[in-house]
Amino acid sequence: MSDPARPTPTGFHEGELAVQRLAGVTKDAARLSGMLAPARLRGGASGFLGERTFAAVTARDATGTLWISPLTGPPGFLHVASPTALDVRAVPAEGDPLHGLPADQPAGLIVVEFAARRRLRINGTLTASDADGLRVDVEQMYGNCPQHIRPRRLRPARAAGAAQVRRAAALDADDTALVRGADTFLIGTAHPTRGNDASHRGGPAGFVRVEDGGLWWPDYEGNNMFNTLGNLRADPTAALVFFDFAAGRTLHLSGRAEVEWGAPGAPGDDGGTGRRVRFTPRRVVAGRLLPLLADGPAAPAPAGPRPAR
Repeated sequence: MSDPARPTPTGFHEGELAVQRLAGVTKDAARLSGMLAPARLRGGASGFLGERTFAAVTARDATGTLWISPLTGPPGFLHVASPTALDVRAVPAEGDPLHGLPADQPAGLIVVEFAARRRLRINGTLTASDADGLRVDVEQMYGNCPQHIRPRRLRPARAAGAAQVRRAAALDADDTALVRGADTFLIGTAHPTRGNDASHRGGPAGFVRVEDGGLWWPDYEGNNMFNTLGNLRADPTAALVFFDFAAGRTLHLSGRAEVEWGAPGAPGDDGGTGRRVRFTPRRVVAGRLLPLLADGPAAPAPAGPRPAR
C-alpha cells in the first residue's frame, strides 16, 4: 500500500538521466521533467479514459515474476474514482499470467486508442485487486506522442480461455512467426524505487528480430525521456506482450533486456539512433487470450523507419 506520508518522487531517476546523457539529449529531456509531477485525473484525461476500451498493466504475479497484460472492456471500464484513483472494471483473462495478480504492489498502465493513435501512461500503486477489477492509486500520468502507433480498429470478441494456453521457457515456431510479423508490442519495465512502467513500441512488420532464441529491436527516436531504457539501466527485468489482432492471440514473455550502443547507421539500425534493445525470454505464455479482434486490416503506417535486411 502506498504511504500517504511519503512524498511521491518527482523528476527523472538515475537510470533515465544516464541514458539521456549517453544519447546527448539532457537539455531536451529536462524541458519535459514537469510531466513527471504528481498527477490529477481531471478534465481531458478523465474524458479520454472513460471512452477507451483497451489498456495494459505491468505488474508481478504471485511468484514475483514481471508481466505486462492487456485489460479490455466497454467504454467506462476505466473509471476515474477520484483525482488520484483509477478503477479498472476488468481483470486479465483466465490463463493470462497476471490473472489473479496480487494487490499492494507497483503498477504501470498504458491506455491506447489505436484508431486515433493516442496513448496515456499512468504509474502508481495497485491498492485493490479482486474478481471485479483493480484500483490504482495514481502517482504519475502523461501522454506520449502518436508516432509509431499503427492505426487499427478493434471490436469485442470472445477469448478462447485458459484451456488453450501454452506455458514454456522458450519460443516455438508459432511464437517466432508472430513476433516476426508484428508491427506492435507492449513492454513492461521496473525500477527498484519508482515502480513499474508500461510502454508501447511500434514499427513496420519485421522490426523485431528473432535470433538464437532471443529478440532484439532497434530503438527509434522518441520524446527523449527514456523511461523504458532508463528503467532497464537500473533493472534489466522486462516483460513483453505481442498480439495477433486477427486471431486474438497473445504472446507474453518475461525475461531480461539490455540496451546496446553502437554507431548510428550500423546494419539493423533502422531508426539511425545507434541503440538497440536485446531481450532474453525466460518464461513464455501463449494463447488466444485477447477479447478484441481487428475490424479489418490495419491502416497504412505513417512514414517512418523501415527494417533493414
